[in-house]
Amino acid sequence: MLEQLKQQVLWANLELPKLGLVKYTWGNVSARDPGTGYIVIKPSGVPYETMRAEDMVVLDMEGAAVEGSLRPSSDAPTHLALYRAYPQLGGIVHTHSPEATAWAQAGMDIPLYGTTHADHFAGAIPCARELTKEEIEGEYELNTGLVMIETITRRGIDPLHIPAMLCTSHGAFAWGADVDAAVMNAGVLEEVARMARWTRAINPAVQPAADALRDKHFFRKHGAGAYYGQEKPKT
Repeated sequence: MLEQLKQQVLWANLELPKLGLVKYTWGNVSARDPGTGYIVIKPSGVPYETMRAEDMVVLDMEGAAVEGSLRPSSDAPTHLALYRAYPQLGGIVHTHSPEATAWAQAGMDIPLYGTTHADHFAGAIPCARELTKEEIEGEYELNTGLVMIETITRRGIDPLHIPAMLCTSHGAFAWGADVDAAVMNAGVLEEVARMARWTRAINPAVQPAADALRDKHFFRKHGAGAYYGQEKPKT
């Protein structure tokens, strides 16, 4: 079942250590099949160097196992909460990448200081609030997803315009319309986190880039008026 998607999810998971976004088993990727609505996700605690496509776990939208002999990622409830809230998401990545996680541990948004950031994100990368003691001791992984949804709602964010979020004292999530986009957004998140840290070190008084510059760079690559890159061949 969903053999091609399993291969894509395997590839996406294997990209994370190549990109320097995970060490050991500190991350996971999932993808949603648009036809069935099923989720394919990395198994829990399986080393990347031994992982195979047949190890991927297929879940329904409520988290019940549809196929697979291994336990799914412990973060599956977080992924599922985001998929249920945002049908436009096709892939989700979770990492503890050092630069993004440093901002998460500081409990701070990553400000938009320049065009590299604006090419991929239409604003600051938000940091969700700290979970309460009750949320941590309850359905922790589900509540991690719900606090991100709360942040998106409260700030009026389009999740495909700012396809990433930090979780206070935890790490980073990124997503996209498909699993390839989610992996790219996770990689870009780490780079802009690094750039932002160095920018503040060089000039502690730096201010975010102008809104006009932000919008120019984001919308020249995204949306109906985008003109960056080559036209897609007509079918």
